[in-house]
Amino acid sequence: MAAVTSVSFSAIAQSSNDRKAFASSTRSFASNFDTFRFRSGFSSQYMGVRASNSTSRMVIHCMSTATDVPTVSETKFNFLKAYNRPIPSIYNTILQELIVQQHLMRYKRTYRYDPVFALGFVTVYDQLMEGYPSDEDRDAIFQAYIKALKEDPEQYRIDAKRLEEWARSQTATSLVDFSSREGEVEGILKDIAERAGNGSFSYSRFFAVGLFRLLELSNATEPTILEKLCAALNVNKRSVDRDLDVYRNLLSKLVQAKELLKEYVDREKKKREERAESQKANEAVKKCLGEPHYNMRLSALFISSCSAYGGYDMF
Repeated sequence: MAAVTSVSFSAIAQSSNDRKAFASSTRSFASNFDTFRFRSGFSSQYMGVRASNSTSRMVIHCMSTATDVPTVSETKFNFLKAYNRPIPSIYNTILQELIVQQHLMRYKRTYRYDPVFALGFVTVYDQLMEGYPSDEDRDAIFQAYIKALKEDPEQYRIDAKRLEEWARSQTATSLVDFSSREGEVEGILKDIAERAGNGSFSYSRFFAVGLFRLLELSNATEPTILEKLCAALNVNKRSVDRDLDVYRNLLSKLVQAKELLKEYVDREKKKREERAESQKANEAVKKCLGEPHYNMRLSALFISSCSAYGGYDMF
């Protein structure tokens, strides 16, 4: 994704002010994340297939209904039930806010899943969870998160990977000219353009991040390419620009928070090691003082010292 400059913080955990600084940074990040809200409009499951030798598009839509819609608390409960291990606060703050926003999007009547949206979410998730202590846990959290929204985490990963592989084989020109070519991904993009053109497509910030990822992987770095791609998809470029700026700012805040957390953890680790070394040294001294032969050596040394000064009556 876009390059983000890390911001270094020092003197963490030296006093209560350091802990306040960390809490302030976390709150600032959470506040910034709150602006990354997802305008929705997709309708549940999408599988688009466009054969290279066919002029028709086979699209299967599984539309969500308004019945049996879970509450936000139920979705969060399902997530915590599926993944019941502790999550570090910096990541938990992200996930709790994210799942609330995605729940509201997921259960809108017009919600519709599509692979570009999936690519955007997977990109956001992987960026936000980068550096998580355990890769296994990070994947388990992803699985629990998507399943809590009653969707298929494997489908998200498969679609994201398919679009990434396709984008790597594209140039800036071929990416923009998708409408003149045949193929599975081209069919997906054509369907999006068609729906956006007739007003049945609901834009979201995940979609904006998905577009950006396609541009990044195809090495389409010129600003005009994004404008042309948005025009080909009938998507408002101003909205995409705004949402990408919010996303970059979000990542920047996250990097700062992670740097702060890392320095805090490193400093606390160093303090623990120093305390352990000091305790070990004290125990060694106590052990030596408790040994008879060591006491005899001290006594001999004392007597020798006294003799050198003329005996015991030197005082």
